[in-house]
Amino acid sequence: MDRVLHVIHSGGFYGAERMLADHCLALDTTLDSRVAFIAPSQELQERFSAMGIACETIGTLAELVRIVERHSSQVVNAHNFKAQLYAWQAARRCKRPLVFTQHGFTPRNLKQRLYMYSSILLCKTPVVSHVVCVAGSIVRQHETLHVPERKLSLIANGLPVRQVRPRQVFQPLIGFIGRLSREKGPDLFLRAVIPLLQQRPEVQAVMLGDGPMRGGLQVEINRQGLAGRVTLAGYQNDIDEWLSRLSVLVISSRTEGTPMILLEGMHAGVPVAAFAVGGIPDVVRHDQEGLLAAAEDCSALEQNIGCLLDEPRLADSLCRQAYLRQKERFSLHNNIRLWQALYTRLLGAQASCG
Repeated sequence: MDRVLHVIHSGGFYGAERMLADHCLALDTTLDSRVAFIAPSQELQERFSAMGIACETIGTLAELVRIVERHSSQVVNAHNFKAQLYAWQAARRCKRPLVFTQHGFTPRNLKQRLYMYSSILLCKTPVVSHVVCVAGSIVRQHETLHVPERKLSLIANGLPVRQVRPRQVFQPLIGFIGRLSREKGPDLFLRAVIPLLQQRPEVQAVMLGDGPMRGGLQVEINRQGLAGRVTLAGYQNDIDEWLSRLSVLVISSRTEGTPMILLEGMHAGVPVAAFAVGGIPDVVRHDQEGLLAAAEDCSALEQNIGCLLDEPRLADSLCRQAYLRQKERFSLHNNIRLWQALYTRLLGAQASCG
């Protein structure tokens, strides 16, 4: 059976890892999908293994080369910068088709900007057969640096078919779900919701996720006297349970691709207030499937959250449209066919070259 070998360097189960797991499971009957993790946590590898996804750990480029050499009819798909460096070398040595999947960039400092530009420049080399971007904004970044249009595809993330859990909103609850790191904007979430909490004693807020900003966020919550109103609940496995309880899902990211949590919220029928960054406006149109604010405009985000709390008819209408749009445009069933066609084309080209 033809094989797709995914290479990823990761420390946890976040959006890209969730997309990768869904991707492997959806292709299970047509391609042998495997994952090579570069120095993962034991928990992450166990989670993939529990889903029935074949995976192994590598620590060096030589180990990856040996894995790639084992199977001749194979596409290599690399998912972030360190994985792309390894995969580029292995694909070049073994003469395998190479795909870069660009989930989005977080150029928060000079090092991260160097990674971003280096990744995009590698896309221009003959070793990289194709580049898949999960959002139109990421495609445009590549076009700006003159990556050939023929090498670029937009394949947004999509959700697998899943059962919708009944809504159980017992009190107004505003939610943030994501890594507590700067690019996800948990500090901007607090900046937007603190005035609402101060004005509305009945409203609570919850932040799901872990990350380097947790300590500073807790300090700010305590400083505002809101320790009993804003809960830092940590990383949660059962996101559907929390989504069923939220009055509003807030996405306050500074940068994004196509966030999986946005698709999950749309599917679960949760009203969405978000910043219009990255691929978010490609998914949610303002005043049609959710309410959008300009990047980092916390005052506008606060107003949108308040509007969704105060106008249940509007919130319900947006949720109905969001649910339909997710099913029609951002389902894994539809998007996986684009991946299948790409892999088939690359494997066919490899076979014709001998």
